[in-house]
Amino acid sequence: MTFSPLELTLLLLGSAVLGVVAFRMLHLPPMLGYLAVGILIGPHALGLAEQSETTHGLAEFGVVFLMFSIGLEFSLPKLKAMSRIVFGLGMAQVVLTIVATMIFGWTIATQLPPALHISWQASFALGGALAMSSTAIVSKMLTERLELESEHGRKIIGILLFQDLAVVPLLILIPSLGERPDKLMETLAWAGLKAVIVLALLLVVGHKLMRGWFTIVVKRRSQELFMLNLLLVTLGAAWITERAGLSLALGAFVAGMLISETEYRHQVEEDIKPFRDVLLGLFFITIGMLLNVKLVMANWWLVLILLCAPVLMKFALIAGLAKLFGASDGVSMRTGLALAQAGEFGFVLLNLAAGQNLMDAYIVQVVLASMVLSMLLAPFIIAQSDKIVMKFSSNEWMMQSLQLTKIASRTMSTNKHVIVCGFGRSGQSLATLLTEEKIDYHALDLDPERVQEAQLAGASVSYGDAARRESLVAAGIYRASAVVITYADTRSALRVLHQVHELTPALPVIVRSHDDTDLDRLKQAGAAEVVPELMEGSLMLASHALVMLGVPLRRVVHRVQAAREERYASLRGYFHGMSDVDEEADLERLHSVTLNGSAPCVGRSLGSLDVNASGAEVASIRRGKGGVEVTPETTLQAGDVVVLRGAAEAVTRAEQRLTR
Repeated sequence: MTFSPLELTLLLLGSAVLGVVAFRMLHLPPMLGYLAVGILIGPHALGLAEQSETTHGLAEFGVVFLMFSIGLEFSLPKLKAMSRIVFGLGMAQVVLTIVATMIFGWTIATQLPPALHISWQASFALGGALAMSSTAIVSKMLTERLELESEHGRKIIGILLFQDLAVVPLLILIPSLGERPDKLMETLAWAGLKAVIVLALLLVVGHKLMRGWFTIVVKRRSQELFMLNLLLVTLGAAWITERAGLSLALGAFVAGMLISETEYRHQVEEDIKPFRDVLLGLFFITIGMLLNVKLVMANWWLVLILLCAPVLMKFALIAGLAKLFGASDGVSMRTGLALAQAGEFGFVLLNLAAGQNLMDAYIVQVVLASMVLSMLLAPFIIAQSDKIVMKFSSNEWMMQSLQLTKIASRTMSTNKHVIVCGFGRSGQSLATLLTEEKIDYHALDLDPERVQEAQLAGASVSYGDAARRESLVAAGIYRASAVVITYADTRSALRVLHQVHELTPALPVIVRSHDDTDLDRLKQAGAAEVVPELMEGSLMLASHALVMLGVPLRRVVHRVQAAREERYASLRGYFHGMSDVDEEADLERLHSVTLNGSAPCVGRSLGSLDVNASGAEVASIRRGKGGVEVTPETTLQAGDVVVLRGAAEAVTRAEQRLTR
């Protein structure tokens, strides 16, 4: 079917919405929804859309903004802190994957039908594509499983960082491989020289200009101008590298690196996210459109081989390397399972190789199909990784038992102690105060480096997951006097609360939360006290201000205590404005509604209106220059200003009850 650029874009966006909704309902990453939609509407299935200049342009922009975001992550301190994992384990994985693929291309492929023969240039490009893993899928799964700070989580993130970094030279090398053999070295040398010159100019001159220019733009205090400047910098750097004969993605990566060194990095990261996510989604749709379903079905045996062989090879290679770098069997296997699938940049490199005619279209199709299938399987493999490791790792039970034994040995002599879940800044501050009061504690944390440093300093802390029943028992939960969850993660806190409630229902649990959004939910789950950071910060600010203004300390303490006893009811909700960020959209808000003489609620009592049924509540009523007590019997009058409190949708429903 033939569509105009606008019609094609609308088709892609509409399909993307439906695909993401469906996959979200199945609790699968949206990226898989984009791929599935692309396969379905592509020229090889329903034939609703075909590859065109429009789809190609959207795909390129998606890669540009993805590389820009990757550049934002590459700060020198971060790379230095993880240098052994990134440049040791990560580099070994990428290099050995490329070498193994090239060996396969030179030896085993010659025994296959002529259609499957590939040159060493194609083997190199294919190895680079297969070396990549999906940053989007893996990081999302690790976040959901609360494993980012675990030992295998740190190794996985380190390898992913090097894979992303390795894309930069591969984007330069692969286009050069399409040249004639007698001109290959000359082409590579010329491409390398251009890359060095362009990157040097961008990094040296750009580094000096970037901070000053962004400062000038920010001083104008215009969000619109900031966004325009951000797009200009990103696309401008991409244009410079493209004009130099390199890739758009390389320039975007450098632009991200330059901005990562400025104080505007976090604001840029938030502002660019909507563009990146939407365009990257459209990029994955175009990748799905490349898949020839009929060819895959006709050659299902070959696709199956190319699915299993790379996945098993990458798993064995990564697990073996992790073991070589000192990891236990369980950590090695979890690292290998998480990174065995194909990745986003694998598609970019495969398309680049196909564009240079390095590989036959038939090979591209079967490899593309196997990569898409491996990404579809990735969430299920990662979700079952614990069971797989327990089944095939003979010493995993022993290692976990040893870990629990270490925790138990450190807490065996303690009684009436406090179990501290998480030993970050808040956990360590709590531990300091408990020590000063001569109250025993034992902390559980999943950051091995932090645990080691704290243990050397004499802190009572062990490596362990507080959300696991076995860890809590080993930490002496039956003898403890309280549990304190010091990190603001509601999902993890609910898991800990569930385990504590099953083991010792009467044990008090104090939970830290970011704000009051999940306060009631945590209380219902069994938390004795919930400490919202934003509310407590507001209380402390107000108490210091009142004391400075001469209010007696006793009265200030009384007010603070009263606010806590009523669960911060008087402080919950606030008037939202245009400057409030998206992350605060789900918080309770205050909203003023002025009642005119024609409002149907005038002359009626609050009880008869049943405003609370909408999910919101009446926080206060202003009448004239004073206030009116809020009771079910309060009768509303024309000119009253009713202040509603609740979530955005609930407040809207409550306003409709009052005015319609």
